[in-house]
Parts: sequence; structure tokens; C-alpha cells
Amino acid sequence: MATETTGPHGPRMHFHKLAPEVSKAMFALEKAARQGLDPTIIELVKIRASQLNHCAFCLDMHTKDARKAGETEERIHLLSAWEEAAGFYTEKEQAAIALTEAVTVLTDGFVPDEVYERAARHFPEQELAQLLAMIITINAWNRIGVTTRLVPGSYQP
Repeated sequence: MATETTGPHGPRMHFHKLAPEVSKAMFALEKAARQGLDPTIIELVKIRASQLNHCAFCLDMHTKDARKAGETEERIHLLSAWEEAAGFYTEKEQAAIALTEAVTVLTDGFVPDEVYERAARHFPEQELAQLLAMIITINAWNRIGVTTRLVPGSYQP
């Protein structure tokens, strides 16, 4: 997360100012989680988790970051229906997106074996651990953004 902007209602709180040590730790976690991951997969994971968590601030940020990194509008727009648009994403990307959904939603209280095994087929164990760390990190950022009502729109990559 970069900035907390104000909108018609403004944010509920300025989390980064009120909890600077937590914020600093989150940025360190973000940096550590990125290690060894494909930047394209990082942005797909961040966008998909942010869609599921309804975090407008993070959606604004990560779609802008993805575009700047060369991601196509088509793939960004189809991400919420990735299973139907599977031909737009590699098998590895699909496995990462499926794991992102399972970890983010946890509606059944667990990550299904088939989803985990699918990801494990495409990611070596170290990279899979990093992917899991990235999914956990974006979910934490989303929860901060949604709870404090960070306002989207002003972020520039």
C-alpha cells in the first residue's frame, strides 16, 4: 500500500501513521514474499485476492502496477472469470490463481488437496512457499485497506 487518500468519506483512520511499526513490518513482509516469484504472477495474485476481498484501493493499485509492468487489459478484465477464460493464462498462472482463491476464501475451512497439489506441480517447493507468503501478504493488506476504508484513485506506480 502506498498512500492513504481522502475521498467523499475519507478513510476511517490513517493506519500507517497510527501503527508505523506494523506498517514497517508489513512492507518488510511484502519485500520478503516477492523473492523468487515471477512479477506477472505476483500481480495476478494481488489482483485476484483484492477482487475476492472487495478491496478497491488494492485493486486500483495492482491493476495500475500490472499495466505498467506490461499486463494486458484483456487479462486484467478476465481475471475474475479466469476459469472460463483459462486460455488467457498459463497453467502455472491458473494454479497460482486457484491457490489464491482457496487461501483467500477458506469457505470450507481448508485449502483442498487438489488445489494445493495443482500448485505444487507447477511451483518448486521454495517457490510455492514464496507464493503462499505472497497470498498471505496481500490478504493482510486487503484487510487493512477494507477495514480502514483506504480510498482508491490517487495511487501512481
